[in-house]
Amino acid sequence: MENCLFDTMIQQLGEAKIVSPILKFNNGAGKNAFISDNDKILFDIRSEKIFSAIKAGQEMAYFELSGPREKIYFDPSKVRCAIVTCGGLCPGLNDIIRSIFMELYFHYEVRNIYGIRYGLQGFIPEYGHDVINLTPRTVVNILDRGGSILGSSRGDQDIESIVDSLERMNIGILFMIGGDGTLMAASKIAKAITDRSLKISVVGIPKTIDNDIYLVSRSFGFDTAVDVATSAIKGAHNEAEGYPNGVGLIKLMGRHSGFIAATAALAQQDVNFVLIPEVDFDLKGPNGLLNALEIRLKARGHAVIVVAEGAGQKFFENIASEHDESGNLRLKDIGIFLKQEITKYFNNKNTEITVKYIDPSYMIRSLPSNANDSVFCGFLGRDAVHAGMAGKTKLIVGHWNNHFVHVPMELSIGKRKQISPYGKLWMTVLGATGQACLKNKQEKF
Repeated sequence: MENCLFDTMIQQLGEAKIVSPILKFNNGAGKNAFISDNDKILFDIRSEKIFSAIKAGQEMAYFELSGPREKIYFDPSKVRCAIVTCGGLCPGLNDIIRSIFMELYFHYEVRNIYGIRYGLQGFIPEYGHDVINLTPRTVVNILDRGGSILGSSRGDQDIESIVDSLERMNIGILFMIGGDGTLMAASKIAKAITDRSLKISVVGIPKTIDNDIYLVSRSFGFDTAVDVATSAIKGAHNEAEGYPNGVGLIKLMGRHSGFIAATAALAQQDVNFVLIPEVDFDLKGPNGLLNALEIRLKARGHAVIVVAEGAGQKFFENIASEHDESGNLRLKDIGIFLKQEITKYFNNKNTEITVKYIDPSYMIRSLPSNANDSVFCGFLGRDAVHAGMAGKTKLIVGHWNNHFVHVPMELSIGKRKQISPYGKLWMTVLGATGQACLKNKQEKF
């Protein structure tokens, strides 16, 4: 990513005039506990970029630092807040819900906090979903549960009807937890709110187990996914070693970005081949996967392959014509396909082979978060509350250069973070696996 200048200004509903009630909870730290809107985190922290910008008299791109503000916009005794989780399940959803609630209820002393059931469907009267009045009792034990206590759903809903519902409920702050599709919907909702001249803050918490949100260095659930994926790799490796010409094949999440596959392969270095959407590969031919696998089996007698779900889609026909409820392309099952192709290849050579196929995807999505993710979710949820109470809107709370920051929604949505084929992560994967280029014709990325 180039350090180009872009507009990172965060929109404000109005002047923040109310003294924050959390001043009495900061253990005597006083005003030092608060963050100023002038506190910025540089987009690019490389020294040569900074020095060259200073020398040229140019301004560096930056993000606004997240955290509590000394003055807030909403009156805690009157504001009503709503929390909604959308899209696929992900470890950490309940952690986010709980951290938002705890910060609102115990520090800002907000008493009107509502959970919207089953995603954006919960705003549409025709579905008939109840709204949950969140209380300390509601959230007391939810950290040990996977999924979302609010439920979720996929698919578009009428934006104007959603805003109608927000008006009827007299909501002041809407917290939307979801991936790129959810953040696109959040942006549309925020625009409709602005068009109606309403004073409703819309704050997004980016959720993607694939870790592919643009301008967000890490998303919650990713650490848990890698943690569990390493266990799958251990199992696949043990299975592969237990049979002559044993192959352990694991399919992991990663529709467009292979961060889970690549990182898990580095965390559990029993993997010989990693296949991700960002790096093309061939099946057949002298440099193809099948021939490389044959060479590996002749040398060591077993092999482990990790494939991201979005890899190798070129091998299927009519892939571009099928979409799910959220508008995403319906991916073909690359794991089953590879198992069949590997088996057929070695059968044609009259070579005994045993392929053990493992797909832990949905188990991972519905698990509770691990310790690292739980801590991370706590920061995200609480900083989302600070932003909303300060009257900030049309933003997501993200992690950048080891800080939690405010990112304008418009900068992040509709784009995707991916692994660079020449970057450090992928180069390290190649070094750890010994994997060569699996293309018969070298291509420039």
